[in-house]
Amino acid sequence: STSSIVYAIRLQEPICSTYDRAQDTFRHWAFAVAPCAVLALLTHLISGGSLFSFVDIQEMLWTFSIYLESIAILPQLIVLQRFREVENLTGNYIFFMGSYRALYIVNWIFRAYYEPGYRHHYVVYFCGVLQTLLYADFFYYYLMSKRRGGKFSLPTNAQQK
Repeated sequence: STSSIVYAIRLQEPICSTYDRAQDTFRHWAFAVAPCAVLALLTHLISGGSLFSFVDIQEMLWTFSIYLESIAILPQLIVLQRFREVENLTGNYIFFMGSYRALYIVNWIFRAYYEPGYRHHYVVYFCGVLQTLLYADFFYYYLMSKRRGGKFSLPTNAQQK
């Protein structure tokens, strides 16, 4: 499914003509992929993992994906902040993506109390809370715009001062 989304964004009309490379200034490799890879490697080594076992490499790659997923929304939030005006569909989509992550936290709490033998994974907890916190500012402005009934726009730095 991810490959079909990338295909549509890059190659399929009319979607690919709406992509503006000049607005996509987030340096993914420098600020997302590389730091998450280093953090996954450190987490794996600190927890006693090996680099020479297939199972350990899978575990390290899984940890990398959890770290990367937790910050994957950052480029979208940066673009939305730059444009200020958020389309209704985009705002709803991001709100429900963040709500999904917040409900995951409720799921972990429920499972910890009621599921015998539930295995706690603190990397997942940390990343889930981090991802939910990244959405917090967006949630605030989204809910305020829904309450007012007006257009949904995000403040700029000039408006916040």
